[in-house]
Amino acid sequence: MSANAPQKQRKLMPVKVKADAVLESWRASLFSFEWLDKDGKIRAPEDMPVREREKRSAAGQQIKSGSYDLPVLGIGLQDNIEIGSGKAVFLTLAARGDTEIEVLIPEGLEKDFAGFLA
Repeated sequence: MSANAPQKQRKLMPVKVKADAVLESWRASLFSFEWLDKDGKIRAPEDMPVREREKRSAAGQQIKSGSYDLPVLGIGLQDNIEIGSGKAVFLTLAARGDTEIEVLIPEGLEKDFAGFLA
């Protein structure tokens, strides 16, 4: 298949999710260790890798200005939540105490996210 061949893209729909439920599921992600401690809590900025700390700071500025893209959630290979684009925004909102966070999920997969919807 050519790199220029059109790919079928799934449409995304906005929903509100329960931050704690998403974080619990996301713990199974290979990428969670950069943001979560061994107990599944979001790390303090000083305990994060420098690159992730910078992303968190930038996300905080975007949130403060009210200008950010909604995070995109998907279902991983092990049926856990994966956070695609907007990971730093989602986790920064959760770290500040937001219990419900608006995200985008693929249309048609609402039943896969039923346990996470607010």
